[in-house]
Amino acid sequence: RIAACSPRPAEVREMALADVDVEIGGLPAEHRLRIIGDGSVDDDGKPKRTGTVWTASAHIITAVIGSGVLSLPWSMAQLGWVAGPATLVVFAGVTYYTSVLLTDCYRSGDAVAGKRNYTYMEAVESYLGSGQVWFCGLCQYVNLVGTAIGYTITASTSATALYKANCFHSGGHSADCGVYTTMYMVVFGVSQSVFSQLPNLHEMAWLSILAAAMSFSYSTIGVGLSLAQTISGATGKTTMGGTVIGVDVASSAQKIWLTLQALGNIAFAYSYSMVLIEIQDTVRAPPAENKTMRKANLMGVSTTTAFYMLCGCLGYAAFGNAAHGNMLTGFGFYEPFWLIDFANVCIVVHLVGAYQVYCQPIYAAVESWAAARWPGSDFVVRQYHPFGADRFGVNMFRMVWRTAFVVVSTILAILLPFFNDILGLLGALGF
Repeated sequence: RIAACSPRPAEVREMALADVDVEIGGLPAEHRLRIIGDGSVDDDGKPKRTGTVWTASAHIITAVIGSGVLSLPWSMAQLGWVAGPATLVVFAGVTYYTSVLLTDCYRSGDAVAGKRNYTYMEAVESYLGSGQVWFCGLCQYVNLVGTAIGYTITASTSATALYKANCFHSGGHSADCGVYTTMYMVVFGVSQSVFSQLPNLHEMAWLSILAAAMSFSYSTIGVGLSLAQTISGATGKTTMGGTVIGVDVASSAQKIWLTLQALGNIAFAYSYSMVLIEIQDTVRAPPAENKTMRKANLMGVSTTTAFYMLCGCLGYAAFGNAAHGNMLTGFGFYEPFWLIDFANVCIVVHLVGAYQVYCQPIYAAVESWAAARWPGSDFVVRQYHPFGADRFGVNMFRMVWRTAFVVVSTILAILLPFFNDILGLLGALGF
């Protein structure tokens, strides 16, 4: 849609964006071109987007393969060999189908030249009307905030496991290796305060690619360790229906509760629709953004489903109905300790990137509201460029607001340090 046409009159380059919305007549919609300045901006006047199917897939994988994968063996233990894999397939299908539908909502009207919807709430308003905006927005942002809290808990759990693995290795499995997770939550919060100063997802594609690589790493390690334990024969008892009443769980009520929690965990492991529109807004065109995102959705969901099947099924085969709530921090594995350490480092690094993918829509929503509310305030709108004019700017409101958000989410994580319960709740709300 953006092209440099030669020869181009000099006066065209100096015209305002609103005056340079030129469509080439007689061409199909997918081949319409727009002449906008010198081609350094998109059709909405924003800097030219550079995202590809690969960066979009990285963002999706970063958002999807998170702490949820660690609870899959436990979830499989509650559901059993029949319902467990079937649930993974059903949730994958629902996630892909709804993601494709949402992808087509990025532009209103024409899929190539229609008005862009930059956020999930804008897409809701365009297609469902203003009456649904507040309800859907509330659901979205409550889930995003909850995910930030959940990731803070998970990162601290992995950091704690890193300490304990080394402690057990040096002092034996009976050693007193107790440690408070609060310190690790604070350290994670400090790191997020720094990364949160990156203005938007456009500036952190590298972080998502790194985080996606980390997610592949620790998922592969979990699969490998589970496979090794299964081959060795030191496996737990598995059943077609999961945990057995009177043996693994005390009552039918507890069985029902744990089954529902397992469904919530799986839903959380697949949930990324609340950030899909924001991810799509990083994709360049041509081809049309929805075409690129369909490929990215397919790559992301199929990749994560393959990993989930391996992690869930092999983890369940290794530990049986006694599977831990977190396969890498519940100490079903003690050796090789260096590999467990590396896996937990990968989890922490991945969650640094995933936290940003989920929090950037919150940041953008509040900052857009503040800019519209106080357009003349230097504190809100002025950009400083300490790293050079070609680097991203520093904004005082962004610095204060984002730091405050990280502080609050960290405090809430300290008050709610329950890994599986938080995942189940977030999964139910998000899905």
